[in-house]
Amino acid sequence: MAVSCIVSKSETGVLLLGITNDTKDPSVDSFKTTTLHMLKHFGVPLEGFALNIDSRGSPPLGGGEVFLRVCNINSTLTAANWVDEGMVKRIRGVSFSTRVSPQLQSRIIYAARGIFNRFIPDVHIDTDHRSGSAGGRSPGYGVSLVAETTTGCLLSVDVTVSYPSVDEINEESEKPELTSPEDLGVQAASMLLEEVAQGGVVDSTHQGLLFILCALCPPDVSKVRVGQLTPYGIETLRNIRDFLDVKFIIKPDPNSNTVTLKCVGAGVKNLARKIS
Repeated sequence: MAVSCIVSKSETGVLLLGITNDTKDPSVDSFKTTTLHMLKHFGVPLEGFALNIDSRGSPPLGGGEVFLRVCNINSTLTAANWVDEGMVKRIRGVSFSTRVSPQLQSRIIYAARGIFNRFIPDVHIDTDHRSGSAGGRSPGYGVSLVAETTTGCLLSVDVTVSYPSVDEINEESEKPELTSPEDLGVQAASMLLEEVAQGGVVDSTHQGLLFILCALCPPDVSKVRVGQLTPYGIETLRNIRDFLDVKFIIKPDPNSNTVTLKCVGAGVKNLARKIS
């Protein structure tokens, strides 16, 4: 989630300004539906956590507003044994548009469902059209999709199209061609199916966070399974080794093309927790 600045902070939450959906970072939708729910596998209760999208912001000018409330967690996390991704039982998502026709969302959903309905009947994608101040300062559209499995794993993907600024158009000899809503829907659906085919308990964009949570656990063994290691995931493992002195045992599984990782946590505690 791309955030430009923090404008206010209180004991109950923080208001963030910036870009809510782009092509570089996981969207606020994935953060809400997938990222926060990863914490429960490490002993963090989700009661008290909330993320409200007051307005969306597309690149390049942003203008989105998000209110995030995070409760005070226990002093330590809980080591996880998270290796069974299960089978996909339903697909959910949200298609958004900012400062463009809301009909684009229907075209995205129709194209995505055309792919998913070949494999699974339980597919529901909501729409979220924003105009005026709630639509930020730049036009754009996209979709966030989540596959939920029988064991509670959530795999998400994001695809966004944003209109370039006037300065960017002037610098280009030709006006850039934008991805159509139909192509966007097919692309997002194909990306999610690829994440499912990769295997593992998280999608590729959440590998780094998964490894960090394992490393922050108490001195106990955490065991997780992911698909093919991403460059970002590999770099995160190196940083964990350098900063926390935690090393993972990595064991590839040639039968499922997945990778199992085990480590003993560094025992990091939340020293800022209030004492009741």
